[in-house]
Amino acid sequence: MPLDILVPYWGDPRLLQETVRSVLAQDSPDWLLTVVDDAYPDRTVQEWMATLDDPRVRYVRKERNEGITATFRTCVELATQERLVLPGCDDVLLPGYVRTVLAAHRAHPDVAVVQPGVRVIDAAGEPATPLADRVKALLRPRGPARVLRGERLATSLLHGDWLYFPSLAFRRETLLATPFQPGRAVIQDLALVIDMVAAGEGLLLEPEVCFLYRRHASASAPGTGRFDGEVAYFRDAAAQMRALGWRRAERAARWRVTSRLHALATLAVPGAADRRALWRLAVSRG
Repeated sequence: MPLDILVPYWGDPRLLQETVRSVLAQDSPDWLLTVVDDAYPDRTVQEWMATLDDPRVRYVRKERNEGITATFRTCVELATQERLVLPGCDDVLLPGYVRTVLAAHRAHPDVAVVQPGVRVIDAAGEPATPLADRVKALLRPRGPARVLRGERLATSLLHGDWLYFPSLAFRRETLLATPFQPGRAVIQDLALVIDMVAAGEGLLLEPEVCFLYRRHASASAPGTGRFDGEVAYFRDAAAQMRALGWRRAERAARWRVTSRLHALATLAVPGAADRRALWRLAVSRG
């Protein structure tokens, strides 16, 4: 049972090549790789992919650029295997990623999502510990591999999203049944997983570190549009949790603690956008 690895591509060809090479270097042969090119103007990747002599590797180029959410949907539609992952085109799979994820799937075939251990790197590939990832580390449950589900999991994620979406291995049938929410570009990864949890699905937290997530430093503070999108999502999530009778999860969505703290931290960044709007978004309860 191979693992489907589907990479949405738009960006630096050199980083995409590093991602592909990390797949080729897996210590398990049980994988299929598909690169979905979202009509990137530079044809370097297309030409380079044509030189790879491996029947497990496929390259698909879209006729026009459609954006990341549409490309995610294309990737899911192209998947053929029971378990799939959607790594970023600048992330790196350590040699044991496929082996670790498939072992987790064999042990827990009914679990919709596997979150393996992740290490963060910067644009140059060096180890990094920016504030966002230090917060994730504090929020993420610790201990041996275990399955989380239900209100406990929803509450934890709504307090603060400690997942690394590009590293997640999904059960294909669940991903097909749980579409990406339209208009959630800012927070689509959390919305997707929360929808799965609300439908009764479980998540396996696997501590084995086997994925390098590349965090690029931003040269500017995020605008208010990002936080507007978060406020709108958490308002809807609170209603979703209330309908399930999950009161703790509803409170977590209403308080959206880490989202507020992010908005407050952004106020201190030179060049931050509309400070009054950021303050309003930081203190608003929905």
